[in-house]
Amino acid sequence: MLVKTYGSTLVGIHAVTITVEVSIDIGVQFFMVGLPDSAVRESHQRIEAALRQNGHKIPGKKIVINMAPADLKKEGSSYDLTLAMGILAASEQINKDKVGDYLIMGELSLDGSLLPVKGALPIAIEASRKGFKGFILPYQNAREAAIVNDIQVFGAHNIREVIGFFNGENSLEEIKMNAVDEFAASLNEYEFDFSDVKGQENIKRSLEVAAAGGHNIILIGPPGSGKTMLAKRLPSILPPLTMNESMEATKIHSVAGKMPRNKALISVRPFRAPHHTISDVIVIFVVVYVNSVNN
Repeated sequence: MLVKTYGSTLVGIHAVTITVEVSIDIGVQFFMVGLPDSAVRESHQRIEAALRQNGHKIPGKKIVINMAPADLKKEGSSYDLTLAMGILAASEQINKDKVGDYLIMGELSLDGSLLPVKGALPIAIEASRKGFKGFILPYQNAREAAIVNDIQVFGAHNIREVIGFFNGENSLEEIKMNAVDEFAASLNEYEFDFSDVKGQENIKRSLEVAAAGGHNIILIGPPGSGKTMLAKRLPSILPPLTMNESMEATKIHSVAGKMPRNKALISVRPFRAPHHTISDVIVIFVVVYVNSVNN
């Protein structure tokens, strides 16, 4: 039997839909093709252990899995749940009728619980653009993905909940977010505020001028004189992010796996304090990233 499930891969800060085709036939071999990396290939062991812990199994037959488009490299462990649902549907252990309606992502632990994935926001945007009925992913990422309001987002804690959902035995919790309200609620939640600085009147005036005019500034002084302390408070006197800037910053943090816990949007301007020993490449990357958000 041939069944198709759907996941997504990240190209920069954008997502591309991946079609996972699972064919089960007579035989005893397991093949996975479509440029999967080592982490994707290792999903076989994670899926097998997770299914056994939850009363299911990988059938002892010939299984061929193709991840299309085959010329695009697939990386990471986020496809575990996508592959597992394809195997279960193709082996008729779950109802296959609804599997193709949802984009499914999630990393499996050996007991079947779901671990968070990177890039939930750009993947949700891609799922909405492709017209999927919903997006099933780990509960930890659900609020971030639910910022995209024109698609149903379902957060799952483990593979058993997802299996029950497709078999009609239980429902998954649909996560709903209001992007505008979420953005407005945390717009001024700065970790470091410029008003905390006591003294340093000359440098504070210089930073205010730089912030008002959009100028660069260089801080020179001995260790402990307050250069980093002042610089990390500069975002609090910059104009607040727009909604589009916030979405762009959130995409970048999401893809990098740097989203703060329990936050759905990056709503304040980013600050980075790289060490002076970093390479030129990283300096350029940090400058381009911060400028792309702040400008």
